[in-house]
Amino acid sequence: TAIKGEGCRTVPLAGHVGFDSLPDQLVNKSVSQGFCFNILCVGETGLGKSTLMDTLFNTKFEGEPATHTQPGVQLRSNTYDLQESNVGLKLTIVSTVGFGDQINKEDSYKPIVEFIDAQFEAYLQEELKIRRVLHTYHDSRIHACLYFIAPTGHSLKSLDLVTMKKLDSKVNIIPIIAKSDAISKSELTKFKIKITSELVSNGVQIYQFPTDDESVAEINGTMNAHLPFAVIGSTEELKIGNKMMKARQYPWGTVQVENEAHCDFVKLREMLIRVNMEDLREQTHSRHYELYRRCKLEEMGFKDTDPDSKPFSLQETYEAKRNEFLGELQKKEEEMRQMFVQRVKEKEAELKEAEKELHEKFDRLKKLHQDEKKKLEDKKKSLDDEVNAFKQRKTAAELLQSQGSQAGGSQTLKRDKEKKK
Repeated sequence: TAIKGEGCRTVPLAGHVGFDSLPDQLVNKSVSQGFCFNILCVGETGLGKSTLMDTLFNTKFEGEPATHTQPGVQLRSNTYDLQESNVGLKLTIVSTVGFGDQINKEDSYKPIVEFIDAQFEAYLQEELKIRRVLHTYHDSRIHACLYFIAPTGHSLKSLDLVTMKKLDSKVNIIPIIAKSDAISKSELTKFKIKITSELVSNGVQIYQFPTDDESVAEINGTMNAHLPFAVIGSTEELKIGNKMMKARQYPWGTVQVENEAHCDFVKLREMLIRVNMEDLREQTHSRHYELYRRCKLEEMGFKDTDPDSKPFSLQETYEAKRNEFLGELQKKEEEMRQMFVQRVKEKEAELKEAEKELHEKFDRLKKLHQDEKKKLEDKKKSLDDEVNAFKQRKTAAELLQSQGSQAGGSQTLKRDKEKKK
């Protein structure tokens, strides 16, 4: 048996060992494997979701613009392999096609929730396999949800509040005001305050940039105060001064996408990609996926402790669940056997009843046949009697007729003799 020590002690090293290279080993391994990042863009059709993705990643992703005639909300997923320096990124962009286009928007959030849960379920199934290949498995779990808010300048729509409330326990939500150049600067400030107060009053938990790491605590703390980000997207480059810059040209002037005085695009890119991408991935795994996994395993009957609050091993849980399943199976088998016996008895009773009815019917038909036969025999006898009587009358008539003819002949002879005399 192992002897438990007093605890972990710190001991000095007499010389260089080499495990200080572990971070470098980890970096090299991660770079060789590559990274994956999955973004879900939720928002009404026409708010510039595709344009913003093109602007964020400085490329042109393929995709057809969605129409406003979708019968329901559909999720369109596209995966791209990107390369920057020696770092590879497998990027998946999922967009909500037809979101907010229906007259009845009551169930608009359901396909999104189902999609997120389906990705969690796929990962859980891979994790529960006996032979797992998680190091090569394409993780499709959503790491960040960019929620596009229409630039109304008033307040959040009920659809936005309901959807975000349904998603906040499943994904890291980053709210952004789309096409923010549509409202003035003063209106935008009031709109941001209104959105934040509505999210708080409705208990919607949006993603907060982490402040526990000293290296990013200051910038993240500052950026948390700027949420939601007011963004503008554009892939069009215009010459401003001596530089070519991404901008939008209007009759009254030019809006520069990367000018922080014009919009929060740079802040979004900094927070989403350059500072907190790994934290978003980590939060997805350690918080949202863990919650889904725990709920699923509890549904399956797995628990950490038994009713007496003692630790429960996986083997004991499996045995208990197996015994419970076998007990239920045996109970069902007994119920089915009893049901089968009952059905057989019912069928036998039905057959006996049918046999009895057939015998009764046969007896009735037999009696009827006998009665009919007797009637026919009586009728035949009556007819035979009539025939015999008729024959007797006929014979008597013929006899009388022959006697009459003989008597008539003798009288004629007698008259002839008298005449001759």
